[in-house]
Amino acid sequence: MKKYVFLLLCLGALLLLPACKDQAPPESTVPERETVELTVWGAEEDEALLQEVFASFQSRYAGEADFRITFQPESESHCKDALLGDLEGGADVFAFADDQVAALAAAGGLDPIEDPGSIRAANLSAAVEAASVDGVPYAYPLTADNGYFLYYNKAYFSEEDVRTLDRMLEAAAESRRLVVMDWSSAWYVYAFFGNTGLEVGLNEDGLTNHCTWNSTEGPIAGVDVARAMLNVAASPGFASRTDEEFLAGVRDGSVIAGISGVWNAVAVQEAWGENAGAAKLPTYTCKGRQVQMASFSGCKLIGVNAYSRHPEWAARLAEWITSEDNQRLRFELRGQGPANAGAAESPEVQAAPAIAALLAQSEFSQLQRVGGKFWDPVAEFAGNMARGNPSGADLQAQLDHLVESVTAR
Repeated sequence: MKKYVFLLLCLGALLLLPACKDQAPPESTVPERETVELTVWGAEEDEALLQEVFASFQSRYAGEADFRITFQPESESHCKDALLGDLEGGADVFAFADDQVAALAAAGGLDPIEDPGSIRAANLSAAVEAASVDGVPYAYPLTADNGYFLYYNKAYFSEEDVRTLDRMLEAAAESRRLVVMDWSSAWYVYAFFGNTGLEVGLNEDGLTNHCTWNSTEGPIAGVDVARAMLNVAASPGFASRTDEEFLAGVRDGSVIAGISGVWNAVAVQEAWGENAGAAKLPTYTCKGRQVQMASFSGCKLIGVNAYSRHPEWAARLAEWITSEDNQRLRFELRGQGPANAGAAESPEVQAAPAIAALLAQSEFSQLQRVGGKFWDPVAEFAGNMARGNPSGADLQAQLDHLVESVTAR
């Protein structure tokens, strides 16, 4: 009997073995960590700075994902056109000038910032306004210094000299050197028209422009500005030069003054050392009077592509690039004025000559708000003025053509 029971127990155990095998818990597995690939567009001269920012970002979030961040140079002024040409294939994070924010939002390239309160609390109010559409922030403020002013070499000019363009051109001609300005860019050419009573701006549709630069009425007419520009161009102490050519001249000694922005502050300081000076723009002679040169102002912003495959990580990277610490780093390495309130109030920023000059010029500046058809006609007109109007074409006719093109629908 005992033998029979023992056999039954053994048989039962054998029958249970497959079932026990099937019910054995699976081997424990470690979930695969997410790989996040992000493409960032920015100014070519910002690459070294951004690579440092990317490294600190990856260190901060090292335990949460594997990152592959790729930098691609892209002009901040043409970012909108590049992005809207292929939204789904465009950068996840991108730097751009604030005048493009409305068009990018309208085209679906930008979504409203999920936490607008933090943007408003951290940044200068003017920068928040520049990053907003109808009061809603769509991008992260990066700089509050997208304007221009005068750089000058103190070895050739006194503080009195740089108050008027006439005196500066005389001094430059006497030393056989140059004062330069980029007349191939309508952005800079606004300087001659902005404080004359002649107007340009964006219509309520957000696309087309209004412009009175060809006006024949008022204290200063359009042809008066054109004649003034021709007088400047005729001086042996003046040349129209691009931003890159300005820096090349600063370095080789042929340029002793020029109109540019804070992005060149470090390079100018390195070239001129203790002789590096900065001031608001000078006055120029127009219709027998001194007119203060004007300027466009604005901010640089960081946007997050609404079509990004990693929108949360793209937003975190945008926040990191524009954080107070990294805006301080941007000022330290690139001399650019912060949009972040804490960084902007630091003693180092407040004491910077370029920032002080920009603040002095801000009284005579206007937030850049013009439609896309402004740029080419103005650059074409100014280019002809820079060449001295060699064909002798009627100035009023040229201005009429300019306004017709700028205001075209």
